[in-house]
Amino acid sequence: MLPRLHSQSDVDPIVLTFLEQLKADGFSGDIESQYSSRLAVSTDNSVYQQLPQAVVHPRTTQDVALIGKLAIQPQYERVTFSPRGGGTGTNGQSLTKGVVVDLSRHMNKVLEINEDEGWVRVQTGIVKDQLNDAVRPYGYFFSPDLSTSNRATLGGMINTDASGQGSLKYGKTSDHVLSLQAVFADGSCLESDLSHGMPAEGEYAFDAYNTTERICREKRQQIEAKFPPLNRFLTGYDLKNALDTDTDQFNFTRVLCGAEGSLAFITEAKLNLTPIPKARTLVNIKYSSFDSALRNAPFMVEAKALSVETVDSRVLNLAKQDIVWHTVSDLLTDVPGKDMQGINMVEFAGQDEQEVEQQVSALCQRLDQMLATEDAGIIGYQVCDDVASIGRIYNMRKKAVGLLGAAKGRAKPVAFAEDTCVPPENLADFIAEFRELLDAKSLNYGMFGHVDAGVLHVRPALDLCDPKQEALMHQISDEVVKLVAKYGGLMWGEHGKGFRSEYGPEFFGEELFTELRRVKAAFDPHNKMNPGKICTPIDSNEELVKVTDVKRGYYDRQIDVQVRDSFKQAMECNGNGLCFNYDTSSPMCPSMKVTADRRHSPKGRAGMVREWLRQLTEQGVDILDLEKQTLEDNSTIKTMIERVRNTINKRHEYDFSHEVYQAMNGCLACKACASQCPIKVDVPSFRSRFLNIYYSRYQRPVKDYLVANIENMLPVLAKAPKLVNGALKQQWVQDLTAKSVGYVDSPLLSVPTLEQRTSALKTFDLQQLAAMSKQDKADHVVIVQDPFTSYYDAQVVEDFATLVGKLGKTPVLLPFKPNGKAQHVKGFLKRFANSAANTAAFLQQVADIGVPLVGVDPALVLCYRDEYQEVLGDKRGDFEVLTVHEWLEPKLGEFEQRPASEEQPWYLFAHCTEKTKMPNAEKEWGAIFAHFGARLDTVPVGCCGMAGTFGHEVDKLQMSKDIYGLSWKPRLQDLPKERCLITGYSCRSQVKRFEQVKTQHPLQALLQIV
Repeated sequence: MLPRLHSQSDVDPIVLTFLEQLKADGFSGDIESQYSSRLAVSTDNSVYQQLPQAVVHPRTTQDVALIGKLAIQPQYERVTFSPRGGGTGTNGQSLTKGVVVDLSRHMNKVLEINEDEGWVRVQTGIVKDQLNDAVRPYGYFFSPDLSTSNRATLGGMINTDASGQGSLKYGKTSDHVLSLQAVFADGSCLESDLSHGMPAEGEYAFDAYNTTERICREKRQQIEAKFPPLNRFLTGYDLKNALDTDTDQFNFTRVLCGAEGSLAFITEAKLNLTPIPKARTLVNIKYSSFDSALRNAPFMVEAKALSVETVDSRVLNLAKQDIVWHTVSDLLTDVPGKDMQGINMVEFAGQDEQEVEQQVSALCQRLDQMLATEDAGIIGYQVCDDVASIGRIYNMRKKAVGLLGAAKGRAKPVAFAEDTCVPPENLADFIAEFRELLDAKSLNYGMFGHVDAGVLHVRPALDLCDPKQEALMHQISDEVVKLVAKYGGLMWGEHGKGFRSEYGPEFFGEELFTELRRVKAAFDPHNKMNPGKICTPIDSNEELVKVTDVKRGYYDRQIDVQVRDSFKQAMECNGNGLCFNYDTSSPMCPSMKVTADRRHSPKGRAGMVREWLRQLTEQGVDILDLEKQTLEDNSTIKTMIERVRNTINKRHEYDFSHEVYQAMNGCLACKACASQCPIKVDVPSFRSRFLNIYYSRYQRPVKDYLVANIENMLPVLAKAPKLVNGALKQQWVQDLTAKSVGYVDSPLLSVPTLEQRTSALKTFDLQQLAAMSKQDKADHVVIVQDPFTSYYDAQVVEDFATLVGKLGKTPVLLPFKPNGKAQHVKGFLKRFANSAANTAAFLQQVADIGVPLVGVDPALVLCYRDEYQEVLGDKRGDFEVLTVHEWLEPKLGEFEQRPASEEQPWYLFAHCTEKTKMPNAEKEWGAIFAHFGARLDTVPVGCCGMAGTFGHEVDKLQMSKDIYGLSWKPRLQDLPKERCLITGYSCRSQVKRFEQVKTQHPLQALLQIV
């Protein structure tokens, strides 16, 4: 039986008192001090881990100011803070042992757009892509571009002075910041362009402004000498650019940009915008070696390109193994007979279409000459001027960061010295020496980056659970610092300092670093703002954070290595945070999108399970043996009584397992993370294992048993469907079901039943099918039933049988066999294993005959491939059940092609599991419709919020509605519902529930047009 995990990481009583007083003083945001919330923000996109005391989510600037005003009181001297945005930092910039102040949950609005003057004012919790979606209708965009743009917040971009692709032309974030609303450690506020006046004397803001300006003027010579003249100028306190020597004007805003939250909170920002280019063309140049790509980059810059991005063969090969490659394979084709070892992606963009065309033409002419002479290692190139296609290529490049983390084995590429910046003319030599350093230590690594700016991302693969490899990371870090200095560059050209702050004194020298400490002291004399980052106040004895500080690997290595390997879907999460993608039409992760709670994300859930496994190991529990015992299920009366008692005690006994359960309970098991996450964090997989073990100690809710037994109950209920439906329509039955079982909106059984609808079909006879000729078998289609479509939407199965017949084939309805997916979702792993084994054996028998097996619901069909393989392994067999489109698309040549119709298009809403596990599904559906003369437009939507039985559970109802409202509801409102086609049963039932409209499966539309 699972033991109770009752040990807690206590919160400092002073912090708890502070939080209580903060709420009493009128703080309107959320305050979270439970262990799970703290754990969710104890990591970011770096290798470090620090558990904070609490997490607060302010709603207004007044809330943030209240934090400072209260914290300055003497009794709260040791309460410290760190602002946090998207948590995408690769150097632990937002990690703290103090209080995390997360602005992303509530302070994420666009406040004002000035179209005439080309600027926007936002709250700094807004995501970068979200901002661009808001200003795009006005013809503008916020130009600094990041690989994490779909989850990085503007506050994080400002605090790290982020840049990225196109920075030669567009610059860094600080080049686009007009003014900032800063809240200081004493709660005083200042608009950094002084448009609201100078700060009052006595406020921190007053001293900060005057001290910084004085240092910028008095130490100008030293500043000019130390800050290198690079495109990616020094992140930190930007004293060099704070003083404009041409105008002799002091720009306080510049000092705040790149300060990593160590000077003040930034709650609002006024940003200038860039007109969207009228012309964009991308030239993808292919090379025989990565060194050739690097050495050829300066020539691309001379061609007046907007940007030159580079990717090595390791990243390309990882991309080819990922779902993302399906979107770009035709844009980055292999060169026959040549081995592509690197590419340069060269973009030209501007307002003058003719000028862009001339630039591209000139480059292509030069490339043709190089190809003819086999010069510079160029083996080919492709030109792309379609904006959508350019976007797909950049999405592949952006995903490269996460793809590197998906490397097989225990050693994973680690970000710790991967935003070095050297003059572009030194880059190839610098990288050659960098490679020698890594090769000498026999390390694997991938490379990509912005070669036009001299920035390259290099991530050596290390197993940080191994103390020796962790020590090697520290050694390499020190050596890279020296190497960067040799080539006149920076250790931190793009991603900030964070835990690399220890290198600051050495880089700046004693005199200038002392001045930086004076700046810090003026802003934050008591070292309360992100202490240890960049520098400490001049009179402080506090130390800077170090590269050697505690990492995730320290905690992970406490878990037995066999357990780590068994739970690798959780253990391998590297914190890249793609699951925080704000885009509502992206399938991953619906629960995170509606709650804005990091716990309810694949990253959050993976982190919770890691800690759960660690605590169990700490108690001496053999987790794999415990799991084996649950699968044997030797329950006795005694253990059942214990479960009941433990369940009653949940109200007053702390158990960390409950916090893990709460995070898992919000998962829809949509499986989007299993393919959308670059690391393939598969929450439904480890969620089902957790639930299976969790319920060895606690009693399951009644609704879980209903779900687990539904497939066995349906054939019985379908014997009297009208009687069952009549009862379900009774209000008292609905109320009783909601209160006693926790189940709402129960669907009605199909009338007539599927058995009645298909009585004329050829009866399934295994021996008769086996005796057929090969041609006869090819002309038969065995329809594999699933519980939900067969019993709740039987018309779809009937129509598929009719469609098969209309296409000249003979449909045969396979007897119903339980699929078991619902059992897996609820963690009934022993039952699921039995269901899967029985059904797999039956389907293998049928498959051995050689007749196609086809199912109509994609989620249930995919269960045969995914969850069955997971639980049965080699015992699954090699049978294949196809979805309708998988069966139809390869056979289109057998059917007469129709001319294109003038009728209005149909609209496809694909099931989220279908389009993430089968990335070509929507395209193939479109090809099928086009063959028969119809047009099918794909509608970009995320999850519908139903997800099997999830949307029917009382405690999930509001979340289900909220998720439906993200993308499905607004898209359906804009389209004729009679033309909307939906592949998933769950999705059709969700639409029927909220729109009172019965929609069709695509096969039903095909039946009308074939």
